[in-house]
Amino acid sequence: MKKAMTISYEVGNNLYLNFTNKCPCNCTFCIRTHADGAYGSDPLWLEHEPSMDEIKADLGKHDLTKYDEIVFCGYGEPTERLDAVTETAGWLREKGCKKLRINTNGLGDLVNGRSIAGELCEALDVISVSLNAGTRDEYMKVTRPRFDNAWEAMQQFTADCVKTGSAEVVMSVVDVIPEEQIEASRKVAEKLGAVLRIRTFDD
Repeated sequence: MKKAMTISYEVGNNLYLNFTNKCPCNCTFCIRTHADGAYGSDPLWLEHEPSMDEIKADLGKHDLTKYDEIVFCGYGEPTERLDAVTETAGWLREKGCKKLRINTNGLGDLVNGRSIAGELCEALDVISVSLNAGTRDEYMKVTRPRFDNAWEAMQQFTADCVKTGSAEVVMSVVDVIPEEQIEASRKVAEKLGAVLRIRTFDD
């Protein structure tokens, strides 16, 4: 495991932000189980969690307005550092950034001990929740979360985000799961009022 201080990394026309390596899940297909980085990035295992000063200094090296999206998504669950996400989002708004998205496992309420949908939806344009499976049993098997009520909490978080009406809410699955799970996932997303996105394994 190579460690570095890769706070930001480019993927196509987007800039991805890596603030933490903490995650309450241990997904069977997680890229970090077989690589130190993603999409050709430098290692995403952090030497330490960056401070706001370090985050701003790193982002200051980029022309932030050139990106289609700036995405809070690294080698951990971004809502493990909720305050850093919302503060950075506000700072990026001041810099004129076009679109802000978070890729989350949807367990931020459990991580932070309170509902966070309102804060996130106010700060960001797109909330992308990793659904991973269409049934509770399969979700728990694939995601392997440390919370027993993860399946229920993830759906409640998604529903709460949809209710705010202030952000686009997407749920995603990876195309490595069986077709019947993809269809079950579609029904879950529709029930919650979110859009389902089917990602390729390396997307």
